[in-house]
Amino acid sequence: MASVTYEHVKKSYGDVHVIKDLNFHVSDKEFLVLVGPSGCGKSTALRMLAGLEDITSGQIKIGDRVVNDVPPKDRDIAMVFQSYALYPHMSVYENMAFGLKLRKMSKTEIDQRVQKAAGLLGIGHLLDRKPKQLSGGQRQRVAVGRAIVRNPSVFLFDEPLSNLDAKLRVETRANITRLHQDLGTTFIYVTHDQVEAMTMATRIAVLKDGYLQQIDTPQTLYDHPANVFVAGFIGSPSMNFFEGKLVNKDGKLMVDLGVFQLEVPAGKKDMYGKHVGKDVVCGIRPEDINDPLYLPPAVADSRVQGKIEVTELMGNEIFLYLNSGGKQYVARVDPRTKAAVGMDKELSFNVDNMHLFDKVTEKRLE
Repeated sequence: MASVTYEHVKKSYGDVHVIKDLNFHVSDKEFLVLVGPSGCGKSTALRMLAGLEDITSGQIKIGDRVVNDVPPKDRDIAMVFQSYALYPHMSVYENMAFGLKLRKMSKTEIDQRVQKAAGLLGIGHLLDRKPKQLSGGQRQRVAVGRAIVRNPSVFLFDEPLSNLDAKLRVETRANITRLHQDLGTTFIYVTHDQVEAMTMATRIAVLKDGYLQQIDTPQTLYDHPANVFVAGFIGSPSMNFFEGKLVNKDGKLMVDLGVFQLEVPAGKKDMYGKHVGKDVVCGIRPEDINDPLYLPPAVADSRVQGKIEVTELMGNEIFLYLNSGGKQYVARVDPRTKAAVGMDKELSFNVDNMHLFDKVTEKRLE
């Protein structure tokens, strides 16, 4: 087992700077997810760790060993790609065993490793089949099994679920999480899907434009995003943002958003009071906008009038797409609501969970 460390890692292709200064540490046995939009550098960061891309500057360590110039085969890592990359003429067993045969392992050792990995992944009954006889989810498990048999110090996953349908994604996501628990090995996983990141990770590293924006536990990223980008990226549907100003009005600290105002709750007055007069970006998650008839208990709320433009019934909840004086936002409300398209509806904003960011720097106000 091993930890992984990035120290001032940069990657450029000529004048194009993909990774600009990456610094973070992955603890032994941790499940770290690198997440961000396309082009943020997350896959490049993983490929540099695997040795598939050269590092422009900085150091990457696996354990205490700097691996910048270590060949990929000697880094003690195994990588699972978005493409299954299975040999079509080989059986599942032969696909999983192929890398071990190249390492001149004994047939007994190979068989033990393949059978153990197949058991962990629930594919023992598929070992005699060819890839064309498998479903997408089964092929992905074979690709994971091919990595497991190598018994590496670090597992790398580069968007391994992208080719699966929605149901299989959920199922395979759970399988990979269980696998991490069973193996007790360091996992580093790349995805653009923040739901995958939130459900699987011990910690999440959020990247944008080659820079690390924030690295922390999923719950901390959700509750205390460091900036507007992280706040908008984590959560589904994403956070609603409104531009406004912090003001004192009639003895109350308010966020003046033009069309409506939100009162800062007592518990946040000390934190936000020192920023009076500052232009801010106010963030409210859809799940913190409620139908007042079904408001959770002990919520400090401000009421806002909005016109319902679209509704989406999800079964256990309803998404309302609203407009208040030109400001559009989404609410995630109780399915018992009587809200309907075209209705003017009073909504309750849970200001206890309101987030304020500096409009210029986009950093969280504290």
